[in-house]
Amino acid sequence: MYIGRFVVVGPNGGAYRVSSRSFPNRRITARDEALTVGPTPDAPETDNPYVAYNCLRVVDTPTGETVTFGNGSHVDPIAEKLELGYPARDALATALLALDFEKDDYDTPRIAATIDADGEAMIATVRRDALLVETVEEPTLVATYETNSPEPVDFDVASAQEAATEAIEAEFEHAVCAAGVVRTDDGFETAIDNGEN
Repeated sequence: MYIGRFVVVGPNGGAYRVSSRSFPNRRITARDEALTVGPTPDAPETDNPYVAYNCLRVVDTPTGETVTFGNGSHVDPIAEKLELGYPARDALATALLALDFEKDDYDTPRIAATIDADGEAMIATVRRDALLVETVEEPTLVATYETNSPEPVDFDVASAQEAATEAIEAEFEHAVCAAGVVRTDDGFETAIDNGEN
């Protein structure tokens, strides 16, 4: 089954996976402040604004570190609002409401998640017919297609690398690359699994 890009999040960690039929020549790279999705060197040129973006950022907030991750350019304004002291719910809702769903041929939803230093996890989506922001107590998944409302999922990982690898190996079609994150006593640990890219 093809569910497109997805996030999975719980109190102790999560992952973001790029799944794509149209733009499979992408990978995630680590940059100064973010994990970034972008084209591989052999990717055909495109002017599609949804192909490259920061997909995961760990930021300092007034109450400690918080991680946010998702499927597009909305990750940056969510991170900025968190840094300013917005509660996670408000940061997710305002950024997703402002940017709305992607204006492509499929009205692709924007999806995102946050985890704070205390383990409060939230998951959010904005689609053509709804804006949903929920606190989650157990691993929960939301995707751009088919599963575009949050639902519980089995996701038990001990490290960020396990999280990224479990996401890339999930039985959904057209896996491209994934980022994983876990909450530790020393802050957030992140990892990348670019599959065969």
